[in-house]
Amino acid sequence: MKKIAFSFKNVSFSHSNGKEALRNINISASAGESIAIIGSSGSGKTSFLNLIATSLRPSTGSIAVLNVDPWAISKGQLQRLRSQIGLVHQAAPIPLRQRVITAVLAGRLGRWPLWKSLLSLIYPVDIGGPQLCLQKLDLADRLFDRCDRLSGGQLQRVGVARVLYQKPQLLLADEPVSAMDPVLSDLTIQRLLEDAQSRDACFVASLHAVDIALRWFPRIIGLRDGEVFFDLPASEVSEKLLQQLYESERGVLPKQGSTNI
Repeated sequence: MKKIAFSFKNVSFSHSNGKEALRNINISASAGESIAIIGSSGSGKTSFLNLIATSLRPSTGSIAVLNVDPWAISKGQLQRLRSQIGLVHQAAPIPLRQRVITAVLAGRLGRWPLWKSLLSLIYPVDIGGPQLCLQKLDLADRLFDRCDRLSGGQLQRVGVARVLYQKPQLLLADEPVSAMDPVLSDLTIQRLLEDAQSRDACFVASLHAVDIALRWFPRIIGLRDGEVFFDLPASEVSEKLLQQLYESERGVLPKQGSTNI
């Protein structure tokens, strides 16, 4: 039997201003699953991922992540849990004056002892590992460049390389290819899927581009107005369902490179 990667039970979440982002979510995923979260802007996709990542705490209901309730453990245990969760941000939170290799090495900081973490900021404690991760994303030639010399799409790939180097049990990605062209988008998603599958890790990505979601992910969750509108195999996601999911977009389904959303 597969281990549960995460589960939501009657979960709702409201922001500090009182605006409700998610309501009554009941959903779970197993180790080894690959899932795409789709829906219009404001549907709750980013909040959904941040709840799994334990960056946000549910307003109501309960969450288990890697078989642990993150809000019923000590700070030290929560830190160790978070070291097993990798999150690729749409805009990677990377200091622009930092070198690419240092940014990738940051993927292991949560697992290293303090002395090794501090040393890695001064001199790379590993070169081959980051280089291999960047090579998978066609970026190995920028290993020692400063991040402020990279384009937006290249910075996104550095963020992906950091999570590949981390090797988390739960791999999350929030619009990881929004600044990339279609060829690099497919390459990046493929590399993330390969990495997750090689370790039986769960991979969950929020995507605006429906075509990418349907092409690469066997399970699709559609969020609409903070609720699960559908949770289906990709083969069962019909054009009619998608039109209903995005009806506020006047029938225009978002695709790679679309500016409609």
